[in-house]
Amino acid sequence: MHKTPKFINLKEQILRKIKAKGGWVNAHAHLDRAYTLSNSNQHDINATLQEKWLLNDSLKKNSTVNQIYDRMAYALENLISQGVCAVGSFIDVDEIVKDKAIKASQKIKDRYGKKIKLKFINQTLKGVIDKEAYKWFKIGADYVDILGGLPGKDKGQEEKHLEIILNTAKDLKKMIHVHVDQLNTTYEKETELLVKKTLESKMIGQVVAIHGISISAQKKSYRMKLYQHLKKAKISLICCPSAWIDSRRTEILSPTHNAVTPIDEMIPVGIKVALGSDNIIDIYKPFSDGDMWSELRFILESCHYYNIDKLVEMATINGLKVLGIK
Repeated sequence: MHKTPKFINLKEQILRKIKAKGGWVNAHAHLDRAYTLSNSNQHDINATLQEKWLLNDSLKKNSTVNQIYDRMAYALENLISQGVCAVGSFIDVDEIVKDKAIKASQKIKDRYGKKIKLKFINQTLKGVIDKEAYKWFKIGADYVDILGGLPGKDKGQEEKHLEIILNTAKDLKKMIHVHVDQLNTTYEKETELLVKKTLESKMIGQVVAIHGISISAQKKSYRMKLYQHLKKAKISLICCPSAWIDSRRTEILSPTHNAVTPIDEMIPVGIKVALGSDNIIDIYKPFSDGDMWSELRFILESCHYYNIDKLVEMATINGLKVLGIK
């Protein structure tokens, strides 16, 4: 027989505080693609990010509205069981999937709208510049709660991509969530460009950046200057730690860092950061299961950031704010 040692259980403290705040907020997910890993596409998990943008086309083309709904519902049941009170999910809207994810997400709203707060964002995996891509971007923009952006898809025309989505969001009076700096390399400076275009379009306080992994690869002087620009544009960040911790090794020299959003630097200077799960058991993230504690644990350990109250804010109230709920 042994006595239980007396110790401080920080996990229990955090979970108790999160519950007191109303529950977890998953600020970034892709529920329409959740649980799509199968024997037929398992070999695609080793493809590059850009290759995966195209590899899902067959899945999107062949999925029915009911199949997409089932995936989203299954994912939501999992999140609700954890005590998640709100979710922001991108949905694919393009010439491949057409409006099937829109129809499925409307069914989800009808079924789960009273159980959990839902915000849908249109994914722009085909870009927004090509004529057909722009057509479906506009269809999605009219339906969703928040506009989505992926400037990397319109490589070489990232500035035009951002101008289109920012101007559209301004006309529709909607917020924007933009995937930026995902590749963990010093060559990427999409967050800097996003700040510039946000200020030019006068969309201050209406723009949220997702990921920002490559920020950590830059020199400290650059990072510190960028943080001040983010504050000026009132741009918040959403970190999805398990989604990018797997960034592949390269020979590109950069400061020593982990492949996550640098919350240990952002939060102390006053940048709002929220928490998301990103992809769940698909070819992008075959082992990520949408567990919010795992996501929080990943980010606090990889950034060596142990301010409990700020971590709780990131997992709760900040998520509501970046989703425009509070």
